Amino acid sequence: MDGVINIEDLRKAAKRRLPKIAFDFIEGGVDDEKGLDGCENAFSRRELVPRYMVDVSKRDQSAVLFGRAYSSPFGIAPTGLAGLFRPGADLMLAEAARDANVPFIMSGASTGSIEDLGKLAPDHGWYQLYTAKDRGISEDMIRRVKDAGLKTLAMTVDVPIGSNRERNSRNGFSRPLRMTWATKFEALRHPGWMMEYMRTGTPMFSNWQPYAPKGASADDVAAFVATQTPTSVTWKDVENFRRLWPGKFVIKGIMHPDDALRAQSVGVDGIMVSNHGARQLDRAPSPLDVLPAIVEAVGDKMTLMLDGGVRRGADVITALCMGAKFIFMGRPTLYGAAAGGTAGATKALGIFRREVDLVMAQIGAPDLAALGPHYLMWDDDRRRNARV
Repeated sequence: MDGVINIEDLRKAAKRRLPKIAFDFIEGGVDDEKGLDGCENAFSRRELVPRYMVDVSKRDQSAVLFGRAYSSPFGIAPTGLAGLFRPGADLMLAEAARDANVPFIMSGASTGSIEDLGKLAPDHGWYQLYTAKDRGISEDMIRRVKDAGLKTLAMTVDVPIGSNRERNSRNGFSRPLRMTWATKFEALRHPGWMMEYMRTGTPMFSNWQPYAPKGASADDVAAFVATQTPTSVTWKDVENFRRLWPGKFVIKGIMHPDDALRAQSVGVDGIMVSNHGARQLDRAPSPLDVLPAIVEAVGDKMTLMLDGGVRRGADVITALCMGAKFIFMGRPTLYGAAAGGTAGATKALGIFRREVDLVMAQIGAPDLAALGPHYLMWDDDRRRNARV
């Protein structure tokens, strides 16, 4: 990790270590993958306008989210099947987040368990809930999250049906994982990963294992999960889970201001503006592009978070200036865990922390409270009316 300078370095390191079937699962989108480019390009289109003659000799990037103080305004978004890229990766990500004092959201498709997360990082761990066709499973998972001592539940609503992930189809990726001889041959070029896979096999969906038939193997549990997800989710489910869950309740996947207003009306504490990493609907806009309309709709009535396309500290600052209160990223820290385990995930978080600090100094913002639209390049209407 000593030679790693930025997130792209971690991405390249992960690509070297992982076989194509695994790396493409992380990297891929759907259809023509225009949505992937759209998420990142949305940030590159926004420019930050520096304000000088400001004392930035001391800078503070600490942030408060749901009453808890964190060291930085970003956290780790849920990323499924992390254990395929490195055994134990879910808890490695949780450990890195805990030590960096930022939140970590365990995926509903994780290979680590809710109970282990509660033991390792009870003050930093959240759980992502995928609604099961058998609602009793989802309700029991909510009970387990509560019993584990976790304080925040993030319900994902943007997977009504499986998506057209063409990279996975070309690579023969499936659940359970069925590696062809061609896939195995290519994987031999990545001996470190291949040795781990041969030793540990298909990772277990630990949180679903209790609901599968007794004695089910990892492949059997994966097949069982495929029968339970995805499923149709309605506002009745949101209302039911809100009643069952005593802690902070977040909906992940909101992309329309009317849905944000509806979420606020049923008692949701926060929403995560997200298009699922451009892995569901290729023609969906970027989360950053829809953020202003959602900010205008709900303002400070609930906590607004954003996930998608974040690759630099400047991206974090841009989203905060546009009205998000907290930022999550998935692929950057997963690159880190795949490349270097806990050390790699820690490296990714450290890169973001350093870049956020540098950008704050460069634009003249000593703390997060100073951030706002006044640091963003103005459009033609604002250009005519701005006092600069």
